[in-house]
Amino acid sequence: MNIPLHDPIFKKLLTIVESKKQDAFIIGGFVRDFVLGRPSKDIDVVVVGDGIEFAEAFAASLNSKTDLVVFKNFGTAMVKTQDWEIEFVGARKESYSKESRKPAVIPGSIKDDQLRRDFTINALAISLNASNLFQLVDPFDGVNDLERKIIRTPLEPEITFSDDPLRMMRAIRFASQLNFDIHPQTFAAIKIHAERINIVSMERVSDELHKIMLSQKPSIGLNLLFESGLLKIIFPELHAMHGVEIINKKAHKDNFYHTLQVVDNVCKETNNLWLRWATLLHDIGKPITKKFIVEEGGWTFHGHEDRGSKMVTRIFRKLKLPLNEKLKYVEKLVGLHHRPKALAEDGITDSAIRRLIVDAGDDLEDLFTLCRADMTSKFPEKIKLYRANLLKVQELVKEVEERDALRNWQPPVSGEDIMNHFNLSPCREVGLIKAALREAILDGEVPNSREEAFQKMIQIGEDIFRKK
Repeated sequence: MNIPLHDPIFKKLLTIVESKKQDAFIIGGFVRDFVLGRPSKDIDVVVVGDGIEFAEAFAASLNSKTDLVVFKNFGTAMVKTQDWEIEFVGARKESYSKESRKPAVIPGSIKDDQLRRDFTINALAISLNASNLFQLVDPFDGVNDLERKIIRTPLEPEITFSDDPLRMMRAIRFASQLNFDIHPQTFAAIKIHAERINIVSMERVSDELHKIMLSQKPSIGLNLLFESGLLKIIFPELHAMHGVEIINKKAHKDNFYHTLQVVDNVCKETNNLWLRWATLLHDIGKPITKKFIVEEGGWTFHGHEDRGSKMVTRIFRKLKLPLNEKLKYVEKLVGLHHRPKALAEDGITDSAIRRLIVDAGDDLEDLFTLCRADMTSKFPEKIKLYRANLLKVQELVKEVEERDALRNWQPPVSGEDIMNHFNLSPCREVGLIKAALREAILDGEVPNSREEAFQKMIQIGEDIFRKK
């Protein structure tokens, strides 16, 4: 194997192997990516013996600043340099009970360690030992699986997935990342054992979902999740979007496959994970808003964007996604994603443009990225028309924004100003005056300036108190 020996890291590893008289192997993802010609800066080293002691000796041998982190409970250690992350572990055997994800672990050989690996392509090892230096150790024909682009388990898949059900998600994730196929026997086992995913923590499941969402074409993994039965268990709201209903010979589009196409579209424009999540959830409210209305010509999904936005918090809680500004960002984009299209179809007014600018704030460009991705149709002329209309909306946004300075808009008159002028304590009337002033500015009745807005505030307040 043509390992980059010019890098001092590999020379240091070989020096420690020689001085410690321990067999050691590079294993797993680095070897897989090396064979595939993919760059990798993460190295896993399996040591026959004490992996932590080996890691300590390796860290001490490095001249550059090095971070050594030891995880005694797991028998592993991590060494971080400026360019590399190297994890060390002793070769081991593992055995599992059906009720637990925590294995019983005992020391083992390199063969034992390879047997516990999830897939043949991740069981590849490269020897660091003088007797067979840089020889590839491939007991399960992993190189051939790489060439055939196949994800396959080294043991019977039932055993591999029973030991750690997260491996079912990992199989799908690797298929999505590498654009590989899952071996038929392996995929059949995922279908059979899908319910076992319930014993895995949702944090670990969501970590795999993130990796699927960050792949070049997430639809590969999302569709495999659906076909395997895993999606219905871990993400029933997304699964519910699948299917087409027909009434009076009129059918709506399959919103699940539409969503997969939109996600792939947005991935061509951005690596932003949370914009990809917003895209995945943009139509999540359609199943619960779907109605067949004869007077409107068939299927409708009125208000799906608002219902979908309200579903985001529950979905994030269940999937253990962050309940912070990422949640608010996704909620906002889901709630607004239909607005630019509606503006283009219903007629564009300055008032509507102002509201869009204020409501979207700094996320306006991301909203337009989502809207462009949402253009799916069998008819190219329809997409062309929609793109032209969306471009008109964007041009008007630019004009209004330059004229009215509304991005990240804050009211020129505050609640405190209102209370001071009218000698009020916090009360309902303060909110009414603020809301009415906001509408007046966005409708263009008064400029977005403090002096003129203050005078409008006085007028609004006097009108409200006069009617009491």
